[in-house]
Amino acid sequence: MSRIGSKPIPIPSGVVVTQKDGEVTVKGPKGTLTRRFHPDMKITVEGNTATVERPSDDKTHRAMHGLTRTLLANMITGVTEGYSKGLEISGMGYRAQKQGDKLVLNLGFIRPVEIVPPKDVEIDVPTPTSVTIRGIDKEVVGQIAANIRRLRPPEPYQGTGVKYVGEKIRRKAAKSAK
Repeated sequence: MSRIGSKPIPIPSGVVVTQKDGEVTVKGPKGTLTRRFHPDMKITVEGNTATVERPSDDKTHRAMHGLTRTLLANMITGVTEGYSKGLEISGMGYRAQKQGDKLVLNLGFIRPVEIVPPKDVEIDVPTPTSVTIRGIDKEVVGQIAANIRRLRPPEPYQGTGVKYVGEKIRRKAAKSAK
């Protein structure tokens, strides 16, 4: 039995979970999320809890059981609390600024890089060397943060680049002088 998949998901007050034609919609104070899950997984909503059941102990059903439960729990958390991801920029002349709703990054390229976030995602720049990405969909927030980090990943010799807040960079020693 899946340990993650068999746990019930608590639904806080103010959140409505509905199913229609294989799509699950979660409405909450921060917004609405809709997702289509695997058709074999059975999602039942009773009162203020939701549970996910699988039809058999087949390998694919076991794999989808925990995944479906986690994705549904992430949707419920997203519409109630939201998700945020922080990035730190380090390097000579590397900085971020916000122009309207766009994020403009100067990362040592010939031209600045402009990033336009999707409609449900908000990007804040509290300081020129830090960026905060907020939204209700965990996947989208993480993917935007990964795309920004991919522009200039942190390098191990000087530690310059874009890294996640709290990420430890394994530093390498530079050449030693003779």
